[in-house]
Amino acid sequence: MVRWDERTALVVVDVQNDFADPEGALSVAGGAAIVAVLNAVTATAEAAGATVVYTQDWHPPDTPHFAKDGGIWPVHCVQDTWGAAFHPDLRVAGEVVRKGTAGEDGYSGFTVRDPAGGDPSDTLLDSMLRDRGIGTVVVGGLATDYCVRDTALDAMRRGFATFVLIDAVRAVDLHEGDGARALEAVRRAGVRSALAAR
Repeated sequence: MVRWDERTALVVVDVQNDFADPEGALSVAGGAAIVAVLNAVTATAEAAGATVVYTQDWHPPDTPHFAKDGGIWPVHCVQDTWGAAFHPDLRVAGEVVRKGTAGEDGYSGFTVRDPAGGDPSDTLLDSMLRDRGIGTVVVGGLATDYCVRDTALDAMRRGFATFVLIDAVRAVDLHEGDGARALEAVRRAGVRSALAAR
């Protein structure tokens, strides 16, 4: 069970139109259904003095991350477009960490990778959390089998006690069962599961 306090951070991952809306370029089935759950847990976190941070995919129009430029993904979350905007029903009540801004692969909220050479670099998330004395990171959002998984695994590697809110995530499931495999991978790494709605 998550203990919400000033040393805890809720990280809301990529709840953007291209993922959460059925008309989005990379729509996640059931993605919009987690918005109300995340809004409720955000209110709980805030009331306890916890930090709330939002990650946002923020790609340039041309990047090796996209299939048209040699990557694997359709064009999505292009800077300053409807698809990159947060879902309109999501209550954004904290700071935003953008990723992929210079064309990198940006799965984890903590790191981005050069899509050609694979070299990683940090986002602002780690320093932001450490500056606030955060010891526990709680992750929800989209999608379970990519950005949620990688954010949770990075949080564990960096020494944070880490939880995934299993009722506040949804999977792409590019291959059937990817979401379940991602949750098993984070569990094996020491990430704990919790429910946002209790």
